[in-house]
Amino acid sequence: MLIEPRSSRVDAGGISLAVHEWGGDGPPVLLAHPTGFHGRVWAPIAAGLVDAGRRVVSFDFRGHGDSDAPDIEYSWDGFADDVVAVAARFGVLGDPDAVVCGHSKGGAALLLAEHRTPGSFARIWTYEPIVFPADSGYDATADNPMSSVARRRRNEWASVDEAYEAYGSKPPMSAMTPESLRAYVDYGLRDRGNGVFELKCAPEIEARVYAMGPRNGGWDALPEIEPPVVVAYGEHSRDIGHRLADRIVERLPHGRLEVWDGSGHFGPQEDPARAVASILALASE
Repeated sequence: MLIEPRSSRVDAGGISLAVHEWGGDGPPVLLAHPTGFHGRVWAPIAAGLVDAGRRVVSFDFRGHGDSDAPDIEYSWDGFADDVVAVAARFGVLGDPDAVVCGHSKGGAALLLAEHRTPGSFARIWTYEPIVFPADSGYDATADNPMSSVARRRRNEWASVDEAYEAYGSKPPMSAMTPESLRAYVDYGLRDRGNGVFELKCAPEIEARVYAMGPRNGGWDALPEIEPPVVVAYGEHSRDIGHRLADRIVERLPHGRLEVWDGSGHFGPQEDPARAVASILALASE
């Protein structure tokens, strides 16, 4: 059964972030979402972790969800700032029993935060963290393919249900569970005030995030990240495939690879139960 979080605000260097407490009173789990998403997309996973006795917190990165969306470059150092601000507020920093979990950009932000202040996190769980070597071929410009696609993204719907049906009718989001997709859509859209619904993460902001991704510095940081790190990836993913995932794990002092058969880049939303099991396995180490 899904649960409704208690939401509040946290300051990250003058930027106000929306934070969601899902309940639980055990060791903490912090959840960091992908580009274009928000902290409440973790709803099915948060429910499973709370049921397992963990205290769960997620949040909206700057430019996403209900967090502030300033007109800035969206350097990924700022996303690391967001992670640290939330982790500090909820007692995750330095907690030996804590697990921090990040999907895509969220995973990279966790790694960057740990590199900046070693010892911040006891265990790091990632699903396809966005960490690219210089020879990856990924274009680090404002007009790279991901940025161009983001700028063309549809951003008007007559209702939340219309958006749900549109996303659920075709890949890649059609692979999500109904609960995950509903969590994404219900909280990820806002009424402009005239009956037209738009994405809370504006296409232009999403494009700026993608433009800065290849320059986030994560690749060089990997050899200096000491905590155990799970790097999971989807068998069918076109984002972080097996070759790149292998290389990421090889550079980590204590990295472990996990292949999700049948999944793509949205693995945590395709199989929340598997995500819960994987996170709890790392927590028990």
